[in-house]
Amino acid sequence: METPPQLTLGRLFSSWQADVPALLVVVLLGGLYGWGVLRLRRRGEVWPVARTAAFALLGLGTIVVATMSALAVYNRVLFWPAAVQNVLLDLIAPLGLALGDPLRLALRALPERAAARAQGAMTGRLFRLLTFPLVSTALVLATELTIYFTPYFETALADNWLHQLMYLHLLLAGSLFVLPVLTREEALPAWCTHPVRAGLVFVDGIIDAVPGIVVMTHGTLIAGSWYLSHSPSWAPDIQHDQQLGGGAMVSIAELVALPFLLAILVQWARTERAETVALDRRLDSELEVVRATPAKASTGTATETATGTETGTSTEGPDLVRPWWETENSEVAQRIRGQR
Repeated sequence: METPPQLTLGRLFSSWQADVPALLVVVLLGGLYGWGVLRLRRRGEVWPVARTAAFALLGLGTIVVATMSALAVYNRVLFWPAAVQNVLLDLIAPLGLALGDPLRLALRALPERAAARAQGAMTGRLFRLLTFPLVSTALVLATELTIYFTPYFETALADNWLHQLMYLHLLLAGSLFVLPVLTREEALPAWCTHPVRAGLVFVDGIIDAVPGIVVMTHGTLIAGSWYLSHSPSWAPDIQHDQQLGGGAMVSIAELVALPFLLAILVQWARTERAETVALDRRLDSELEVVRATPAKASTGTATETATGTETGTSTEGPDLVRPWWETENSEVAQRIRGQR
């Protein structure tokens, strides 16, 4: 293996190498997403530009940076670029892909039968199990700990195809948690409301920092034999290099938790706004019914009173119309009853 030149700030931004398998994944994901957007436009439906930009730039762009930039050029001679690579694929790339909401796009763009099958898969037991928040968080944590504290990582450094599989492993593990949480489809249990999701994201941000802390403070070198034999003369001390990698993992994990939580709060606000608009419409329609009822009731009462007077019998007035929020058992009705 040829040793790359000393890593400088200039080379950090200018050093690139092609990664054909990763490029194929990027082209495939981008092509499928673009096909879905075009299919909706041909039907006259609008797909938000912001979601497309998030998917392409933050999602696919992060995959390109992680697998083809200087991080990939130097990941076999320095530990910290490899650590940054892994956390980009595990946390930031899934976040970008999820902000594009590909699950909802697929269900809207696919033909009816294919969409029904996709919906069935999303509500199936396997998908529900793997995306259950506690399970998916445990999978992310287990993935990172397995990579760094088993022979997995060192073996992947020597075997390019296993290295590619590790990239895919990290991307899928991160996506299992992020995609269901941010999609507008019902991919999570009913109890996972937006407040619960915000709490889960907060807890996940704390858990995501654990591997970096362990790497930074671990006394035994990770893939030590590999880096000892491949470390160039200009490289820093291997122990210090590992501490740099662990620190970068912690920093990125904590930084990504903020936009993730912000995305949940924005979704929460939009949902509350939509529910309020729907509630206002129902109240307006109920008010129209209430306004129309007295006129009909008074007419009926006058007629019945006159008839009763002539016949010497008495009649009772019509039953009062109860508002829908007093008779329905929906969440919105319960909220109104609570406020009243």
